Amino acid sequence: MSKTIIIALGGNAITLPNEPNTIPNQFRNVRRSLTYLEPLLTGGHRLVITHGNGPQVGVALSRVEATREDFIYLPLGILDADTQGGMGYMIEQLVYNSLRGSNIQRPVATLVTQVIVDEHDPSLKQPTKFIGKSYNEAEARYLQQDSNWVMRQDTGRGWRRVVGSPVPCEIVNAAAIKALLDTDHVVIACGGGGIPVYRMPNGALEGVDAVIDKDRTAALLGTQIKADEFYILTEVERVSLNFGTPDQQDLDHMTLSEARRYLAADHFPPGSMGPKIQAAINFLEQGGRRAVITSFTGVAATLAGKGGTFIEAD
Repeated sequence: MSKTIIIALGGNAITLPNEPNTIPNQFRNVRRSLTYLEPLLTGGHRLVITHGNGPQVGVALSRVEATREDFIYLPLGILDADTQGGMGYMIEQLVYNSLRGSNIQRPVATLVTQVIVDEHDPSLKQPTKFIGKSYNEAEARYLQQDSNWVMRQDTGRGWRRVVGSPVPCEIVNAAAIKALLDTDHVVIACGGGGIPVYRMPNGALEGVDAVIDKDRTAALLGTQIKADEFYILTEVERVSLNFGTPDQQDLDHMTLSEARRYLAADHFPPGSMGPKIQAAINFLEQGGRRAVITSFTGVAATLAGKGGTFIEAD
């Protein structure tokens, strides 16, 4: 039987470090990444692809900030929607072409996705997520007064705006995503963690300037559509304990209990592997069968049982 699989593409699928973040480069990088995903794309599974948008939304925000005196200001939610659409188009086209190259006639669709967060989430009152360009101290103080932004010093980069990173609570478009899967579409959704919105007392939705962790959103989506497996694709082939030290221990397998214990023992830093492990834990706690963390180049070996880190319920 086919499985429902969530695939979360890391930023290195689209933009490489120390490479100009141009559209031709992004297309080339995604095309390369999809060659490694061919076993998943051609395996007959129900697939949802999510992706990061950090570099792309950063460029969009810098462009808005640089022209704020001449053009209307675009809030972060609109930029999230813009990058979801633009990047979704790119990934959709290349997935479609990849399937055709394998003689598979299968529709592909991108869905700009809203994600509900709690308007009282503590991170919205104490934001820490840096976004946008750097400013000197005088410019930062002006923007705090003029635009009501929260500005903080980013080590080595000057002053930058910070926003909250709230916990995702509900995927607004989950039913539409499931309907597309039921008609055999490959779906691209929840790009960049989705557009953060909150529900007002009358039930209407309202946007909020924030950034949601894409892996946590992907895990939540997996729960809502009852996905079987959750692939988190990143820079390393396996998860490691004591990463980068002489005592590094690569892990082929973890139980859910072990993942919780290692995370609590600070083996997985908040700025790198920590959110991915937490997303895997969330997915499994809500009924998912298996979470897999590996690199793009390691997908084929992982599917053959010779690579990757598998995290499963006890």
